[in-house]
This record gives sequence, C-alpha cells and structure tokens, in this order.
Amino acid sequence: MTTSTPTKSSGDTKPKRVEVNPYHFWNARFWHGMTFGTWMKLVAQNQFRIGPTKLGLASTVTFASLMNSTLRPLQQLLLGRHLERMQIKDAPIFIIGHWRSGTTLLHELMVLDGRYTYPTTYQCLVPSHFLISEWFLTKLKFLLPAKRPMDNMEAGFDKPQEDEFALCNMGLPSPYRTMAFPNRPPADSKYLTMQGLTEKELTEWKQGLEWFLRRVTFRDPKRIILKSPPHTGRVKRLLEIFPDARFVHIVRDPYPLFGSTVKLWKTLYKFEALQDAKHKHLEEYVFSCFEQMYGQYEHDRHLVDPARLYEVRFEDLVREPITKIEQIYGHFDLGEFDVARPKLEAYFKDRKDYRTDSYQISDELREQIDRRWGPYMHRFGYCQSAPQQAAG
Repeated sequence: MTTSTPTKSSGDTKPKRVEVNPYHFWNARFWHGMTFGTWMKLVAQNQFRIGPTKLGLASTVTFASLMNSTLRPLQQLLLGRHLERMQIKDAPIFIIGHWRSGTTLLHELMVLDGRYTYPTTYQCLVPSHFLISEWFLTKLKFLLPAKRPMDNMEAGFDKPQEDEFALCNMGLPSPYRTMAFPNRPPADSKYLTMQGLTEKELTEWKQGLEWFLRRVTFRDPKRIILKSPPHTGRVKRLLEIFPDARFVHIVRDPYPLFGSTVKLWKTLYKFEALQDAKHKHLEEYVFSCFEQMYGQYEHDRHLVDPARLYEVRFEDLVREPITKIEQIYGHFDLGEFDVARPKLEAYFKDRKDYRTDSYQISDELREQIDRRWGPYMHRFGYCQSAPQQAAG
C-alpha cells in the first residue's frame, strides 16, 4: 500500500495527501525476469520511449536481463533432458474472472491445501531459470516490498502468482505489456480472447504455457491451481491443451469492480511503467477489456462440462469463505475437505482486521456501467441500483 503524509498549500482549507512510492528503482518489477533479447524487443517495439524518471529502473532491468540470459541456458544444460520428459499428469484448475473480482483471494485460499501446487511469484518473475536460482535469489528479501502496491495483501517470492506474468517474461505476447508503456496503444489485445491469431501464434502460445507448467510441475509434481484474469476469455484454447481442466469462475458487483480495476491499473502504471502514465482513455480501456473477455467467455463456456465449471460470487465468498471453498471441493471431487479446513480457519484468524478501500461511483459512470455491462449484471444477479458508496 502507499503511505501518505498531510501537507498544506496556500488557499487550501483542507490538507492534501502526498503519496510516497514504496518501491525503489531496484525493487523487482515484472520486467526484471526477461532475457536481454525479450527486454530489447519490448523497448524497441515501443520506440525506446522510456521516461527520464524511469531511467534508473530501466538500467536495473537491463542488468537483470543479462543475468537471465546467462542463467537460462545454464538451467537448460543442467535440467533440459529431464524437463522435456516431464509430463503434466493432472489437468490444472484455472481460477478465472475479471481483475479485482476476487481471483487473488480465491487462489490464496485454494492453494493452502498442500495436496496442490501453484506458480509462485518468483517462478513467474524468472520463468527461465527459477529451478536453479530460487535457492539463492529468494533470500534477497529487499527486492520485494512487504505489501502489494494495489491493496493490503502480503507480497513475497513464495506467494501464489498469475502465470500471465511468466508468459510475458518468456517473451510471449500479453496484454500485460501495456503496463510497461501505458501511454502507447494497448498491447496484444487479441490475446484477451485468442481470436484473430495465426495458427503459428496460437501454437507458440500454447507451447509456451505448457513449457512453463512443466517446470512448475518438475519443482512440485502435483495438480496445479492457476489464476489469471486474461484466461477468462481463453477457455476454448485452454481446453484444447487440457481437455479435463477445471474452471472456477468468480464474479463481482460491477460497480466496485469497475472502480477497483481503474485503481489497479493506475497503481500498476505508477510502480511498473517505464514512462509517467497519463491515464488517457483508461476508463474506456477497462470497459473494452471487460467486454472482450466476457463476450468470449459467454460464447465458449458451453464447451466446459458442467461438472468441471463452478461459478461463485465474490460477495458470497467473503461472507462464507469456508463454506464456498468446501462447495468447490465437492463439485470437483478434490479430496477430503477436512484436510484443508484447519488451514482456512487459521488464514482468516490471522486476517480478521483486513478491510477494503472505499470510494464513490458517480451517477454518470453508474449509468454507463448499467448500459455496457448490463448482461453480466443480469446473469449473475446484480441489480442496477441507486447511487451508493462502493467498496474497492
């Protein structure tokens, strides 16, 4: 979380709050896991438009990319033969849903069960060599802040993370590259739905995901639980790779969902971007991504066997978390739930004081959400209502 201190300026009747960036330029960003070639390709595609205030960050990424380019072939030399023979025996469980819909919370709850595994933050940060470098580099705690910058949730190299970051660091096209240069047109929007790709592009993406998951499996050979909002519009393609995959889809009231997503991108642009973000057309970007992802999800969800799809509302998960996780276990036959129950109870005991942020939704914005996201609201039981304070 950002911290703030009150200051006053002439003519003001109320103190202003000045945000303090909790990240130093040497703290790990998503781009620090790229090899030198991938990093150069990213900045070249964006015409090297790195902001003057971001040159320190860019220099650390360049240094890290050279190290990654050295460690990747070393890992391949040491483990390549074993990795190519590695099989993913049990199809993954995919947690899908829009950003800020509760995917992170749901992921953290489900991976408390030691019978399952997941990609960690470190594995997603440096997918090319984590098997040989994890024992050392994860000891450098100063590389990460204690909290995620967009909310109060704990950060750490061992925390569950989105596999989308791994794919991005591997050099695969990803909408997340928009975070690096947010003043440029949105990157790789086709990869929100996997529509309009050539057969070569689609094959490379599928092979890239399997490449990464084989290494996660090699590290811990159990069924993998993944979470990634962009996967919401990729159900068809994920089934082509893993026909027996399970999907847990989480939804949330669109009013706080929208506001919280805008805040998410602003926060990530501040801490991750290589230029000072202007936030031009940001609200339209949030609307558009949602519409693309859910248009494709609604088109493809019938492809999933009902026994392998479970949908849950964020509000219900927060109100009855243990009950909802138990229902997911029963729906997918994930094993004896009493094994997971004590860890879930301990998780909530340690976090009983956690609160979400609050902010106001304008009447104009509320009307636009009603109009553009109405089908989602009706299908998942969210009624259009009078203006009120929304939690983010």
